[in-house]
Amino acid sequence: MASSTVIAINVDREGVALAPPYSSKSQKKKLDRFYCQPIVSILKQKPMNGHDMRKVIHSVKVGVALVLVSLLYLLGPLYKRVGENAMWAIMTVVVIFEFFAGATLSKGLNRGIGTVLGGGLGCLGAAFAQAVGGVGKAMVVGIAVFIFGAGATYTRQIPNIKKKYDYGALIFILTFNLVVVSGLRADQVLELARDRLATIVMGFAICIFISLLIFPIWAGDELHHSLISRFEDLARSLEGFSKEYFENDNHKEKKSNANFSGKCKSILHSKAKDESLVNFARWEPWHGKFGFSYPWGKYLKIGEDLRDLAIIILSLKGCHDQSSEILEESVKEACEGIVASLAWTIKELGESIKEMSKCRYEEMIVPKMKSVRIEVSAIVNPFALGTYLENSDGLGIASFVHSLMKMVEKLEELAKEVEELGQLGGFHESS
Repeated sequence: MASSTVIAINVDREGVALAPPYSSKSQKKKLDRFYCQPIVSILKQKPMNGHDMRKVIHSVKVGVALVLVSLLYLLGPLYKRVGENAMWAIMTVVVIFEFFAGATLSKGLNRGIGTVLGGGLGCLGAAFAQAVGGVGKAMVVGIAVFIFGAGATYTRQIPNIKKKYDYGALIFILTFNLVVVSGLRADQVLELARDRLATIVMGFAICIFISLLIFPIWAGDELHHSLISRFEDLARSLEGFSKEYFENDNHKEKKSNANFSGKCKSILHSKAKDESLVNFARWEPWHGKFGFSYPWGKYLKIGEDLRDLAIIILSLKGCHDQSSEILEESVKEACEGIVASLAWTIKELGESIKEMSKCRYEEMIVPKMKSVRIEVSAIVNPFALGTYLENSDGLGIASFVHSLMKMVEKLEELAKEVEELGQLGGFHESS
């Protein structure tokens, strides 16, 4: 039976742990090792990667922004000028400061547009209600709240508006209702709206200054690197598929190559991330190699083609499992060469986007695809229709060859999209 050591920890009247009494040096060593273990485990953690470092930078930037905007409360002269409206500046920083610079700029502009429109129309509605007076004042406010609230809510459900301006429509509804309803009781509604707008602009200015000028984190860079990594993952997946199924090695390690299915499945779930990053990147100013009119929309089409390729690669595994060893040996060398050519093409396209150089579509991609088509046709010829019908595994090899042909067609479409991206994005000529 395993033995256990019980360590008694003394506490004072307030429940605070006291230094334990040591009956021997050995017990003291055990207790020191017990208390130091959490510290040692923290020190043994792996160093932070680039993404973790960006999280730390973003957290520090948010903290600095909150300190700066809190000065509106902490410093007497500033507080005398803005008063209690300083809370709107703090609220603005908390709400609009996002991880990516484009997301911060998008939310900030949406908040600004929604606040100006909502505040302006709210002031007009409140002024008109006060001019009517009496019982009609409440009726005017109620009708205005219903019309603008219902109209803005319906607008939020339009797909194109929801993607880019959903937050602005929400702020419009909030600001309009606050201003037009408070205008019933407040005599100086215009001054109140002006002061609140001024503090919101202060918070927005602090966010934009810190987000864009101090270690900016660009959504465009994240999208660009994410797309390149997917090209590399697809190429490695094809290479892993080739090693797992075509290499004649009795001692090969399938575990090292079995993760190609996981990489393909992760690519299939990248659509939402792509759409979000493209939306943020379109708001970002000129930075690095990405200009104002950079064709971010092309990344969505390229990402869709990559997801289609990932589906085909996953289907290759299922088709191959249906074929027998005899059929596999007869076409193994040809299939291995075809898969290697397809992996090379994917790498070449990914490299052209990474280096932002125009892909050599007519010079290298088209000839490579033509040779692959010839090789695939050579596989089909020895296995005529009668052979497929006689062999129980004929359906598997036929599906496998069909998937290869689909991959060739999809790669040609992908190469055209990459070529158009190079033309629209101003990529330099490849050497």
